[in-house]
Amino acid sequence: MPMPLALPDIEDEVLLARYPFLPQGREHMRQVLESNGITVEDLIEAPWLEDVRTRGRLRLLESVMHKDGADIATTVDLSTEVGRMTEVLSFLHAMLVVCASFNERLLARWIEGEATRADQLFGMDSGNFELLARSYFSDIREQRNGRGDDSVFWIPMADFIELCPRISGTYWHLANRPVRGGWVCMNPGAGENSRQRTARLLKERIRENLSESCVERMDKMSEEFAALFADPVERITGLLSERVEAEMPLTAAVREDWPPCFESAISELNQGVNVNHVGRVFLAAFSRAIGMSQEQASSFFVNAPDYSADTTSYQVNQIYERGYTPHGCAALKTGARCPVQPGDDRLCDQEWMTHPLKYLRVKQRSRYREGSRSEEEPEVESDEPKAANS
Repeated sequence: MPMPLALPDIEDEVLLARYPFLPQGREHMRQVLESNGITVEDLIEAPWLEDVRTRGRLRLLESVMHKDGADIATTVDLSTEVGRMTEVLSFLHAMLVVCASFNERLLARWIEGEATRADQLFGMDSGNFELLARSYFSDIREQRNGRGDDSVFWIPMADFIELCPRISGTYWHLANRPVRGGWVCMNPGAGENSRQRTARLLKERIRENLSESCVERMDKMSEEFAALFADPVERITGLLSERVEAEMPLTAAVREDWPPCFESAISELNQGVNVNHVGRVFLAAFSRAIGMSQEQASSFFVNAPDYSADTTSYQVNQIYERGYTPHGCAALKTGARCPVQPGDDRLCDQEWMTHPLKYLRVKQRSRYREGSRSEEEPEVESDEPKAANS
């Protein structure tokens, strides 16, 4: 992993408070605890640190429950020593709660929320961006164009090759990036300037760094210590369970959950039927919505009578990059892509069933509840006599 061999020094305490997840932040947290005479036990229960815990709970809630990650705005005044201490220790408190849960889903959502927040903040921080980037990349170069925010950043190919496969979109294909002497140009793209594009790549390294840090803490955390966080863990995991059920974990969709319109489009293409434009756009957009990769979506079109690998790849990529929303039931009926007649499917007959994603939500929610009930059912001892040992 081409992380920097030596981390750049960051002495600005405001910067360390704004970005407590930085690799340099761990030592800074220790210094904040020591200089204020705070123990981890104090962080858990000391009355005078209630504001820290409140801020930590809010940050944790935002990271886990909001689709776009934690709010980049903060009401904490980082110009004051108390404000900086609150921001740093609230992050630590939130991290400890997540680690004490030993809940992989909670951990993944918290990391994603914090990484998304970092991505947005880094993209806005022109004054400190190069210093922040050097904390995660092996190196970085800035090509100034002399026109305000028009600078273009270049990063080592090793960093780009490691991180780009985790991001979808043609921009992130090495063949589409200018390369010069082992350096990759992060020029503007997808409505973002060069700094924002580079920050998107940094997000992957931040996610990786947070994951490693949390796993390390969890490996060292005893059951007794984890039990000290029982109350906040119970609250956040309860909220997460409600959210998972409500928003439907689309990426966990199985074929039995698919709506008839999606199933029929795939079936027709497999049989070489020339599915119309509405059906093809719907198929790709729905695939994106349920978390399938572009390669998976493109594979559905292989048997189409007019199949072209390059054309299909381009058109599917356009739908994914632009975030197309799948057609609703009314649009599918108008476009002759609804295969269901009254009485064919009980769910489709419901008056409120207006979108294929609703169909999927109902199917998944039903499966989720059935799974939860089966886990809660106690084991019943068999009435059959046990065989005697011979």
